Amino acid sequence: MNTPVPVSFEFFPPKTDIGYDKLLTAHDELKIAQPEFFSVTYGAGGSTQERTINTVIELNSRGVPAAPHLSCIGSNRATVQALLEQYQAAGINRIVALRGDLPSGMRGTGGDFNHASDLVTFIKAEFADTFSIEVAAYPEMHPQANSFDQDVDHFVAKAKAGADSAITQYFYNINAYKHFVSEVRRRDCDIAIVPGIMPITNFTNLARFSDACGADIPRWMRQALQSCGDDVTRIQRIGLNFVVDLCQELIVAGAPKLHFYSMNQSAPTLAILAQLEGFKA
Repeated sequence: MNTPVPVSFEFFPPKTDIGYDKLLTAHDELKIAQPEFFSVTYGAGGSTQERTINTVIELNSRGVPAAPHLSCIGSNRATVQALLEQYQAAGINRIVALRGDLPSGMRGTGGDFNHASDLVTFIKAEFADTFSIEVAAYPEMHPQANSFDQDVDHFVAKAKAGADSAITQYFYNINAYKHFVSEVRRRDCDIAIVPGIMPITNFTNLARFSDACGADIPRWMRQALQSCGDDVTRIQRIGLNFVVDLCQELIVAGAPKLHFYSMNQSAPTLAILAQLEGFKA
C-alpha cells in the first residue's frame, strides 16, 4: 500500500488473551501500510505498564519499530532509568514521552517529573540520542490549560527540551491544527507536528470520549452523525468520508505524517488509507 505521507499507528495493551490475539492480527494487517512505528499506550497512573512493556517488546520483534508511551505519573528517576535501559536492551529506539492523564482525585504527578518537559530533559541527559522522542500536542488546547497561549508555550518548552517530533490529540477541525502549527512556528520552534487521526466507527463512543478529552466535534459533523440514529453502516460510511477529507486537507496543508488511533482494529484505518492511496497534494 502506497500512502501519500508516512504513517504510524497507536495500540493500547489488551487486558485479555483474546484481546492480545486480536491486537497481533491487527498489527499484521496494518503492516501492509509500511508504518514508521506502532506506539503502545498505558493507562492513567501507569495502570497497564507491565502489559505495555510486554506488548512493545513483542511488537518490536515483528519487524516494525514499536514505541512505548512513558508517563510522568508516579515515576521517579530510578524507575524510568531502569525502564529505559530495559527498552534499550530490547532494541527499542523511540519513546512517546507524556505527562499522562491524572487519575481521578490526583492533583500532582506523584513522582519526580511534574511535566513532560522534565521527562524529555531527563531522557536526553541520561541517554543522549539513543531514543527518538515523541511528545503530545493539543491543537484545541489541553483541557487543563489556563489559556491557549500558555499551552503553546508549554508545548514549545518540551519541544526545545529535546523532543524530535510531536503527535497531536485527534481533531476534526483543520483550522485548529493550522493555527496551532502557526503559533508554534511563530515561537521559533520547527519540530514536526504530526496530526493524530481518529477513525469514526461509533458516534456515541466518539462523542463521549471527545467530551472527556476536550476534542471538538464540529456542529455540522455532529448533526450529520446524529441523524444516522442507530444505522451503524451509515455512520461508518459518513465517518469515513469525513476523515478521508480531513486527511487530504491536512496533507495539502503540509502535514508531514499521519498517526492513526487504531483502537486495536485494522479495518477502519485501512479503509481510510485505501481512499488516500494515490492522493497527491
